[in-house]
Amino acid sequence: MTQPNGATAPVRVLLAEPNPLVVSALTVCFDQDKRFRLAGSVGTGQEVLDHDPTALDVVVLAWQLADMGAPDVLRAIKARGCKLRVTVFSNNRDLGHVRQSVRLGALGFCYQFDDPSVLFDTLHAVANGRICVPYIDVTKINDTPLAQLTVRERELLSVLARGWTNQQIANRTGISENTVKYHLKNLYDKLGVRNRAMAVAVYSREAAD
Repeated sequence: MTQPNGATAPVRVLLAEPNPLVVSALTVCFDQDKRFRLAGSVGTGQEVLDHDPTALDVVVLAWQLADMGAPDVLRAIKARGCKLRVTVFSNNRDLGHVRQSVRLGALGFCYQFDDPSVLFDTLHAVANGRICVPYIDVTKINDTPLAQLTVRERELLSVLARGWTNQQIANRTGISENTVKYHLKNLYDKLGVRNRAMAVAVYSREAAD
């Protein structure tokens, strides 16, 4: 970020974190690093969405806020066509969270267990338009549970989501109810779920991404 006189302006950061201890610790760290200026701290996703994006360079987004999770905030930002640059700040070392965040538009991802310098270097990179996330196989970013299903299994899952019973599926596809049950078992095994409610939940979550 360069000012007209050639000086480098500090990166304007919005901290979205519900834990006051984390907020307090990071506030001290931001005060000590002249590359950044903490523009404010909020505890809810709605407050992030209400912020003027032109007044910020990057958002540090906790995985879980008081009113919604980071994926919900990222979806809302994406739906609005907002240009907010987001770094997710997670307390869970789940690479699935990294993949989901990147799919939803986050440019950075850090763990709360890391040294603060990792977060700050990530924020600096993101503020300058680069992607900075923990190592993942980028070819598998879109490797979701649904990606492994056949076309027939996807169709089956979509009608489950509409509330069809086994009998309705059998009647409308021309196969026996036992065959429907067989296909459902294979579907559940691939998704790693135990019943149709869990399968529909996976379908709904992936569709929302």
